Amino acid sequence: MAGNTEPLSPRAKLAVTAGKAAAAVSRAAGRGSGSVIGGRVALKLDPDLLARLARHLDVILVSATNGKTTTTRLIAEALRASGPVVSNALGANMPAGITSALAGGSDARYGVIEVDEKYLAGVARDTTPKAIALLNLSRDQLDRAAETRMLAEHWREGLAGSKALIIANADDPLIVWAASSSANVVWVAAGQEWKDDAWSCPSCGGVMQRPGEDWFCAKCGFRRPTPSWALSGDHVLDPHGSAWPIKLQLPGRANKANATTSAAVAAAFGVPPQVALERMFSVQAVAGRYDVVTFMERELRLLLAKNPAGWLETFSLIDPPPTPVIMSVNARGADGTDTSWLWDVDYTRLAGHPIFVLGDRKLDLAVRLEVAGLDFQVCESLDEAVQLAPPGRIEVIANYTAFQDLRRRVGN
Repeated sequence: MAGNTEPLSPRAKLAVTAGKAAAAVSRAAGRGSGSVIGGRVALKLDPDLLARLARHLDVILVSATNGKTTTTRLIAEALRASGPVVSNALGANMPAGITSALAGGSDARYGVIEVDEKYLAGVARDTTPKAIALLNLSRDQLDRAAETRMLAEHWREGLAGSKALIIANADDPLIVWAASSSANVVWVAAGQEWKDDAWSCPSCGGVMQRPGEDWFCAKCGFRRPTPSWALSGDHVLDPHGSAWPIKLQLPGRANKANATTSAAVAAAFGVPPQVALERMFSVQAVAGRYDVVTFMERELRLLLAKNPAGWLETFSLIDPPPTPVIMSVNARGADGTDTSWLWDVDYTRLAGHPIFVLGDRKLDLAVRLEVAGLDFQVCESLDEAVQLAPPGRIEVIANYTAFQDLRRRVGN
């Protein structure tokens, strides 16, 4: 059960009120949800507010390079079977955004919180979570994310001695190494399609051996732990060996993996896998991701991909050729200003698709596609790309701020 339910101090109440007012002003000015500025104002008035707001909650933290927003949403839906939930559902995953989200959850039992990878240790220290879900670690923009092993080491140090139950992906060596400093870990075989950041042993630097789905380091003996939960085709296998069908409206294998981890988290709070998975079916889209919208009398499916692993997963779920694909890439502050990651993406998987390129960094992407030997057209706007696209539903793939630009344009 949740812990201390003592009322907020006058200072904390003032901070919450001021934060909500700042958020309302931001929304009225058309500058987004206001969650980040609201949280910043609140924390300025009460630097300990996040810890105070989390006191009465059973907190579950979710962190990863990819999939954390969706997994947070799935866990939240599953846990609503057991009580009210507060969550940062729109993905504002740094302390200010998290504080703003929790400020609206005074009656909640659970706090299901997505956390940016860089802030996990600090947020865990402030919120004293009951559980932490760790999904994957892979390369991201170099100007905003540390080298992956450094990040794993930061997690490993931050989680050492934590009383939280860690629900971790047994198929990602970096996640296993980070989680292994904890005394209480539930291992989930969620898979790992992107392996380019997991060929050297995070423990000793030796070359990782990867026979089939297994992995181990012959030099130091670091190896894949035996999972209690597993994704097997379209089913979740629980620790008792029972198979539970996964029925999602969200596409792709990656979301089945997210559902598997979410079921393991929900079970830790007494929600049976069957109930958890049934509740997850209600999720049709996550902060606009996977939404199918009508624009200029055409159907567009909106897909978010922010780094090489994310693009790889996205390519695996789009409709086959000759489905047209529109890609938009920006390099603003929230994206990371470095676009060298484009060269790590295997764009040859798009062979046969009519391709249209736009966004602030459309020329960077165009050079990458030209080197990959693909035919494409550079466009100045979404409207132009849609007009040029051949008939059929259009797959629209964009990184973070480009995705937000597209959502505003289509009125989503």
